[in-house]
Amino acid sequence: MFFSPFAIIYFFIFLFILFFLFALVQIGFITVAFAKIGLTPGQAFGFLLVSLIGSHVNIPIKHLPGERMHEPDTVRFFGVTYNIPGRRTSGSTIAINLGGAVVPVFLSAYLLIKQHLFLEPVLGILVITIISYWLAKPVPKVGIALPLFIPPLFSALIAVMLSSGTHAPVVAYISGVIGTLIGADILHLKDVRDLDAPVVSIGGAGTFDGIFLTGIIAVLLA
Repeated sequence: MFFSPFAIIYFFIFLFILFFLFALVQIGFITVAFAKIGLTPGQAFGFLLVSLIGSHVNIPIKHLPGERMHEPDTVRFFGVTYNIPGRRTSGSTIAINLGGAVVPVFLSAYLLIKQHLFLEPVLGILVITIISYWLAKPVPKVGIALPLFIPPLFSALIAVMLSSGTHAPVVAYISGVIGTLIGADILHLKDVRDLDAPVVSIGGAGTFDGIFLTGIIAVLLA
């Protein structure tokens, strides 16, 4: 399924920010942060670009039958306007977002193997899972919403407490991404039937989703 999770203005705003970040990467301000988790400036920009494009791609994994027909709509939450796609069939579809979930998870797995880490990320994931589950709230027609800056703040704090300075950014990223994915999205799938949403996407707001931004912000903070 291909649809923009946000009003088009947010896409262009983030596109502008992305190229601004690319300029910062090239002059060195963010290079250090991404270098700490093993990415070159080119890889960092590629990761951001793929995540932005992938935020429009949702891979269906399960359909839940229902009785209502869903018309296209918009819902405003946390100051952001979400596009709600219409469906000609009743019920809800559970999907996984390419840019907001699949890409960050693959990067987490890559970093976990490359850095030969285990205990610190597992402990961090456990703590962030609990925090994310507690803070995440079902929002009718949208999905599961999570306050943006709380998970990355805790991810960075926990990473610094658990690991050495060189590994803290990696632990922060992995803990933030996987912990938020499990706690906010996966453990709240039981609430899907009550959302009255045509599509409930894991990592569903794509580039703007808590999973994606948690990882990036946590790295910068750590």
